[in-house]
Amino acid sequence: MILAIDMGNTNIVIGAIDHKKTYFVERVTTNHGKTDLEYAVNIKSVLDIHGIPLSQITGGIISSVVPPLNMTLKSAIKKIFGFEPMLVGSGMKTGINILMDNPKTVGADMIVDAVAAIKDYPCPIIVIDMGTATTMSVVDSSGNYIGGVILPGLKVSLDSLSSKTAQLPYISLDMPGSVIGKNTIDCMRSGIMYGNAAMIDGIIDRMEAELGMKASVVATGGLARFITPLCRHHISYEDDLLLKGLLILYDKNCRTA
Repeated sequence: MILAIDMGNTNIVIGAIDHKKTYFVERVTTNHGKTDLEYAVNIKSVLDIHGIPLSQITGGIISSVVPPLNMTLKSAIKKIFGFEPMLVGSGMKTGINILMDNPKTVGADMIVDAVAAIKDYPCPIIVIDMGTATTMSVVDSSGNYIGGVILPGLKVSLDSLSSKTAQLPYISLDMPGSVIGKNTIDCMRSGIMYGNAAMIDGIIDRMEAELGMKASVVATGGLARFITPLCRHHISYEDDLLLKGLLILYDKNCRTA
């Protein structure tokens, strides 16, 4: 069993996974002010909550889009387990060709999602990851990573709407009863959620038109479960997609180390 961690701008996703199953997926807040000891306490507490002894964790791997915290998190893991975790980045073997202007600038999370999706879905594939930003990555029919789009995340859009308008409140992301809202809160909720669903549907249509064929579509990320049921396309939802990708990369790079 390995510790797989995805460090995003808002949350750090922590999971324990092996080839049999994903044992848990939990999220803690990304905080630039925390020390390595504080993150170590967070990680150990999560393992304790799920009843997983430290001795069962035989390795670790991190995907990060927050470079200033990379060393802090690596140090936290070393404090707990005594080993140095892998960090997804340049030079790591991924098994896929990245056909981008500058492959090194592609977010680690987007590559890891693609690696996991290729294993379980027929190409071409569109991978949607809904976090602080919403990313939509495209793998072509030959299994090459060919690009995608980056959009403002659902909560970023909602927070911007509420903070920039004096009369619009902060709201929860409950499922709207209908598209046409009957009060301010329902109108906001419907606009944000159906608006994001329609945006995703529209971009899928345009991506498939450029590909010249239908694509498998898979979504992950903490907010995807709220939006994918509202989309018109069939979208498979996997909360642990990125953790599965991290396990694949861990295995691939352990064998070649």
